[in-house]
Amino acid sequence: MGITETKQLLGEFGLTPNKALGQNFLCDESAVARILDAADADGRCALEIGPGLGALTLELAKRAKKLAAVEIDAALVRVLERRLSGVQNVRLLHSDFLKLDLDELKAGFFGGEAFCVVANLPYYVTTPICMALLSGGHSILSMTLMLQKEAAERFFAPPSSRVYGPLTVLAQHGYAVEKLLSLSPAAYYPAPEVDSVVIRLVKKESAAYLSALPPLLQAAFSMRRKTLFNNLKPLFLSREALLNALSACEIDPGARAEALPAEAFARLAGYMEESGER
Repeated sequence: MGITETKQLLGEFGLTPNKALGQNFLCDESAVARILDAADADGRCALEIGPGLGALTLELAKRAKKLAAVEIDAALVRVLERRLSGVQNVRLLHSDFLKLDLDELKAGFFGGEAFCVVANLPYYVTTPICMALLSGGHSILSMTLMLQKEAAERFFAPPSSRVYGPLTVLAQHGYAVEKLLSLSPAAYYPAPEVDSVVIRLVKKESAAYLSALPPLLQAAFSMRRKTLFNNLKPLFLSREALLNALSACEIDPGARAEALPAEAFARLAGYMEESGER
């Protein structure tokens, strides 16, 4: 869907892009084609977050076994309802994604099957949405995410860098992350003030889900200037239990969280789950 069709559709429904919701509609047709191919939704269940005017949605519906599209804006839901009229394999959900029960969606509409995710994420909700996707153990096969360039840097950040944090560790532990393409402001209507990036995350078969990892990261990065030992004390029953865990995982108690690679956090989370030593 190009810029002309985007403007026509907005005009037909009497709509103006909602700045408060960060609405910038993708209208670069070559980018749409690349994103659809990267999503690898053919024959699979798929979840689209922020479908907007449906630039990706209709073609995703043709490829996917089942598609759930979650849109927060009631006005855009009305547009999508008309555009998806007669399409049988799509469930359109008028909801704030952060209030959606993904386990219920998977068990119900997806029949318990693993699924892929496609999302165009406004900057103001990028972190909470990504954290929800990465930390819940939801059997997500892949994620194809459109986000601001600055936000994308966090997925690739090395230890000790300014933007290295829980999101980085969760992404790098569970997924192989690659940059798919860059998008200039001209790829959107209205044009944002910043460049955007499309990244793709593919689930690592070797990476087990660790329920202890999200709370471990939250504690470890809670106060970045403090040592790992001081930040993790609330998670353990005693000082000795914490020291034993760090020693078993070959982690320096005096290190700061930002200096540890993702695999070190995964070792510690795995140790905590296996030993029950907390």
